[in-house]
Amino acid sequence: MNILFIADPLDHFKIYKDSTYAMMAEAARRGYRIHACEPSDLAYSRGIVEARTQAIELIGDHRNHEPHVWYRAEPAVVEPLTRFDAVLMRKDPPFDMEYVTSTWLLELAERAGARIFNRPQAIRDHSEKLAIGEFAQFVAPTLVTRDADRIRAFHAEHRDVILKPLDGMGGMGIFRVKDDALNLGSIIETLSDNGARTIMAQRFIPEIKAGDKRILLIGGKPVPFALARIPQGTEVRGNLAAGGIGVAQPLSARDLEIAETLAPVLAARGLLLVGLDSIGDWLTEVNVTSPTCFREIMDQTGFDVAGMLIDALEAAVGRSVRETV
Repeated sequence: MNILFIADPLDHFKIYKDSTYAMMAEAARRGYRIHACEPSDLAYSRGIVEARTQAIELIGDHRNHEPHVWYRAEPAVVEPLTRFDAVLMRKDPPFDMEYVTSTWLLELAERAGARIFNRPQAIRDHSEKLAIGEFAQFVAPTLVTRDADRIRAFHAEHRDVILKPLDGMGGMGIFRVKDDALNLGSIIETLSDNGARTIMAQRFIPEIKAGDKRILLIGGKPVPFALARIPQGTEVRGNLAAGGIGVAQPLSARDLEIAETLAPVLAARGLLLVGLDSIGDWLTEVNVTSPTCFREIMDQTGFDVAGMLIDALEAAVGRSVRETV
């Protein structure tokens, strides 16, 4: 296969922990040809969606931390996305209008026969924060609004809450407001831009001390290990980007219940790879843009997450080909 990865700049990869690199390495190990581009390389011209791409050869491994030495790139060429056997959208958030525009372009390419994973429409349709609303049986008390009075009433009811933006990543913009309501008004004003932006409030879940768990769903099946991202010091956020320490662990019975309920539903919508976030017994996010934590789980448990992903990709590409015959 020829596989195109749409991602952030390759020179920014930290390959010792990068999930996209882990996918590339497994695909290359199987003899597939790897290509890469950025969302800014996408274009619509003469009735087709094309991209300026580079074929790359992997020449390092995940123990090599030096930048610029893990790949060799061929000169860039412009090709239609239908030329590739599979296109993986791996651009990290923020999910802004440029990201949305990329999904529109990818959807045009998909209609012309390109095989895109995750499906562009499915990425757009699943807000990583709001998607939990479809699975309310697994969700702690939650409020989504731009109304400051409703947020104040929610805090008055639950006394200890988390407030966060709907478009953040890596723990950015997350605030905990305890019973004393210290700075509640200022936080609401800042996050909501004085009522111009909708935000999320959730009852604080004390089990965050044991970690914010990342549960991976691949091809409609859960990976048997989660990565618990454990906050350090006085930090309330477990995100690795916020200094959390990742500890791989088997899925609990509740993790498995959540995963097995959501996995077939999301896979049927064209979401090959999903990263669920849970704290204690509660689902907190459904990540569909660029789920991570492959390398940490692989290194700590030996479970081949990247192999499972490429297996699922092979099966999905085979289905797509058969559906068009």
